[in-house]
Amino acid sequence: MPPNLMRVNEAARRDKRTRFTALLHHVDVAALERAFRRVKRSAAPGVDGETVKSYEGDLQERLRKLCDRVHRGSYRPKPVRRVYIPKAGGGQRPIGVPTLEDKVVQGAVAEVLSAIYEVDFLGFSYGFRPGRHPHGALQALHTGLMTQYVNWVLDADIRSFFDSVDHEWLLRMVALRVADRRLLRLIQQWLRAGVMEGLEWRETLEGTPQGAGISPLLANIFLHYALDLWVQQWRRQRARGRVIIVRYADDFVMGFQYEADAQQMKAAVTERLAQFRLALQRDKTSSSSANSWPNADGGATHGAWGRLRFSASRSTARGVETGALWSSGGPRESA
Repeated sequence: MPPNLMRVNEAARRDKRTRFTALLHHVDVAALERAFRRVKRSAAPGVDGETVKSYEGDLQERLRKLCDRVHRGSYRPKPVRRVYIPKAGGGQRPIGVPTLEDKVVQGAVAEVLSAIYEVDFLGFSYGFRPGRHPHGALQALHTGLMTQYVNWVLDADIRSFFDSVDHEWLLRMVALRVADRRLLRLIQQWLRAGVMEGLEWRETLEGTPQGAGISPLLANIFLHYALDLWVQQWRRQRARGRVIIVRYADDFVMGFQYEADAQQMKAAVTERLAQFRLALQRDKTSSSSANSWPNADGGATHGAWGRLRFSASRSTARGVETGALWSSGGPRESA
């Protein structure tokens, strides 16, 4: 982590109620260059057709001008280009491809925000975080199942989560830690930049496009407040027995000592998500006895567990966890 962001991280750690009023100055030329270097050379171009190879011809000058536009307020995100990729279980998944400059600015802003939110995120959140990966989530889940008297399992998926994120709620959540109006304005512009599908522009009134560099972090912020903190409180105040949870992006698995807790949680989390205009995907959400639920040695296609195993296999094939901004050490909370 760069020294300036280490100071931000330390300030966030000292007081979790601190709201940061001046963050945009951390999005400087050096931060933009780091973000540019993280973009894959083979990355698909956005609506403007700009590629990594064409942009790096006069990189420093172009980054300097981009930085100037960001700080003068004249930077305007372009719509994301909509493409479709096959889903593992059939069908197609829509992916948004931002322009190269939008990827770079989003990457630099995500680096700044991560310095704050990595302090806040709970230990059972594993998706798209620095130094974390699907294998860690699987190991945490396996350890919890084997050591915490788990007899019942809730295997859950949030329906069309990335397409359903409420912009107003998200901006209110980010503002709990970020009071820099210019940075909040950037996030709002990305959310509302719209989508180009062929030659047709479509307004985005909700959702954060999968494929946009800032989306995984914004998704984690949203679910940190909408789900994670609430689950933490529920299991401390209302559960009769042991409760574990592992969340990876919009999939989560919970384990319970008692069936009554499992049934109550399923009803309660359904009601909780509805408050944020979200819902569980019924055909991908199930509650069952731990004895009949897949364990670490089988059931690779079952619900959130199966999707997590699929993510882990892809991570192994690549050899690295994608999307990492910087590695962070230190102790981890258990599930």
